Amino acid sequence: MMITGAYAQEMARYNRWQNKQLSGFLQALSVENLTKERGAFFGSIMGTANHLLWGNWIWVSRFDRGEGPGGGIPESVSLCTDMTAWLPLCETVDARISDWAGSLEDAPLTGEFTWFSAAKETDVTLPYAQCVIHMFNHQTHHRGQLHQMLTETGSAAPVSDLVFMPKEA
Repeated sequence: MMITGAYAQEMARYNRWQNKQLSGFLQALSVENLTKERGAFFGSIMGTANHLLWGNWIWVSRFDRGEGPGGGIPESVSLCTDMTAWLPLCETVDARISDWAGSLEDAPLTGEFTWFSAAKETDVTLPYAQCVIHMFNHQTHHRGQLHQMLTETGSAAPVSDLVFMPKEA
């Protein structure tokens, strides 16, 4: 499995574009719509948005060796209580992902990556490229869930097709 630093940079740009669009739709929702239990794996739109943000933060903290979110997957749903807390934290984490990807060279992606997994309670070692792909795939997976839940509220949802990302995103 081979990816490049350029791939990570493009996906970081896509992540930022997606989260910028998503933020507008989330801000337009009432608190009731944001927090309503919807039967999704992480419950509500807010719970899923929090888990998405938590996942981005935990992975970039592993990659850049910086501060992480603390807590585990069960606590991820309550990372932020509302959009006024979520929005600036999302922008900060997205900037970290962009900074990390911007400095990523191809060579490290051919090696292995080791981190401590609280979920498994042990160190895990996998190909670095696989871990990077996982972070971006995880984002897409949960944005798909958010897209569905937004649609259920009667809201429009963000354009998510990578091929339609503006050049200036």
